[in-house]
Amino acid sequence: MTGYSAANRGRRRIGVATTTGAIACAAAGVLATSPLAAHHSFSAEFDATRQIKVTGEVSELEWTNPHAWIHVRAQEICERRGSANLRDTSSEEEWRCRAAEAEESNWGFELASPNGLMRQGWTRNSLKLGETVTVEGSRARDNSPNGNARTVTTAAGVRMFAGSSQNTNP
Repeated sequence: MTGYSAANRGRRRIGVATTTGAIACAAAGVLATSPLAAHHSFSAEFDATRQIKVTGEVSELEWTNPHAWIHVRAQEICERRGSANLRDTSSEEEWRCRAAEAEESNWGFELASPNGLMRQGWTRNSLKLGETVTVEGSRARDNSPNGNARTVTTAAGVRMFAGSSQNTNP
């Protein structure tokens, strides 16, 4: 005999079930909001009016969520002003190009999610380390050597859509 009446045992089970349910709900709430805190809008980090084109060698390709990243050892950096309209990537302005200096030679470009890239035809082997590419996109607002890629073009002329988040935001 445990010292509990049948009525007390029933109340105790309800209390355990309620506590377990409350803990499960709290954990689900934390897990559901974590990806939202980690994600961002395009315009929070990148400036659509500052178009960038970087040519160099692929130094790293990260297949991570929520966005894949391509890292390039820059040889040439070209910039121009674009339209303030997020959906318009054209520009009447000519590209201003220069050789990359040591402090700005390592660039990182945000791509779509790995799943989004695979739906565009990318694989983990689409780009090789050391391969020369040209990445076009929008520059980071903080002037760091980062950007949001729109296209990646290989030396062989293969142009791949990078799944930019630029055109998905109003």
